[in-house]
Amino acid sequence: MKAITLLGSTGSIGTQTLEIVAQYPEQFRIVGLAAGNNIEMFAAQIRQFRPSIAAICNEEKLPLLKQAIADLDPQPILLAGEAGVIEVARYGEAETVVTGIVGCAGLLPTIAAIEAGKDIALANKETLIAGAPVVLPLIEKHKVKLLPADSEHSAIFQCLQGVPANGLRRIILTASGGAFRDWDVEKLASVTVADALKHPNWSMGRKITVDSATLMNKGLEVIEAHYLFGMDYANIDIVIHPQSIIHSLIELQDTSVLAQLGWADMRLPLLYALSYPERIHTDWKQLDLVKAGNLTFREPDHEKYPCMKLAYAAGNAGGSMPAVLNAANEQVVALFLEEKIRFLDIPRCIESVCSSFSPQNRSNPSLDDILAADKWARQEVLTVTQKLENPSSVILMS
Repeated sequence: MKAITLLGSTGSIGTQTLEIVAQYPEQFRIVGLAAGNNIEMFAAQIRQFRPSIAAICNEEKLPLLKQAIADLDPQPILLAGEAGVIEVARYGEAETVVTGIVGCAGLLPTIAAIEAGKDIALANKETLIAGAPVVLPLIEKHKVKLLPADSEHSAIFQCLQGVPANGLRRIILTASGGAFRDWDVEKLASVTVADALKHPNWSMGRKITVDSATLMNKGLEVIEAHYLFGMDYANIDIVIHPQSIIHSLIELQDTSVLAQLGWADMRLPLLYALSYPERIHTDWKQLDLVKAGNLTFREPDHEKYPCMKLAYAAGNAGGSMPAVLNAANEQVVALFLEEKIRFLDIPRCIESVCSSFSPQNRSNPSLDDILAADKWARQEVLTVTQKLENPSSVILMS
């Protein structure tokens, strides 16, 4: 039975991870849980899975959490705030930590888990995008596994099993195209928040759904793939695949192409990350290619999705520039969801922030450098958005 700690237990990744644990109690057990704000759901999870330790990120809600589980015996260790989440990440005998916290907030808990010798099931792409110059050396130092738990990188990882060293030639990331894949680019000026949250294939959190609408999620996945699999950016491509049956592909040196297919179900990559290298039999719906029907592909429209070019540029710049890109994106998406900026302002603001960044240590940033870049970018977004009344044309980074 594998001992698991789950960070971000009340989010989409967290709830699906707990579905797996509940379905396979002989295979997995929960040691620690951490969540953000949802006291009612979090208390119910603690009651069901009985972790040894639990933390609520919102410190003000700790008394409510204590009250909600006051009758439990034995009581878990209850903590709060970022320090509490970090303590959960490093706690006890957990073998694997699932990082389902949204955004760069997952970076410090992930580092704590690695330093405590835990394998990482990485469902938080921002951790690696922002922190790879620090995270990857720690993975090597502490001899732990970094297992991708999102669908695209899990697909690549699965396809690579048995591929010899230096056998990989190209990575092909598939994208659904998001809410606006069938919209004309001219219509994007009138996009509302409700429009952006209507993902055609997936049910996800609000932030990632907007990222899918801008295709920034795919740009961030390009950076993550570069770090996870050591592939040059010139050899990582994106293709629109509306059916979301093929979750990504790899091309080998002899031009053979391998793909991982399945229905759109996040539980599958999560289960593989938890059970690796084993394959657990499930009763989940099997893929029927006849029912799936036609599988189609098209090149992404860079005019419609300028965030992709921004991500490639930030990735090629390296160092702490991906952290700036990630932080700027998180901040502008939050402003868009609050209806404080327009949809088309998202790439404009990100480009402006990235263009203004002048890192002192671009090639080999420390954790402090990365955190400083993250903080600077979030503040710079606020400065940039105050100048949006007469926005200049977007000139993407070269």
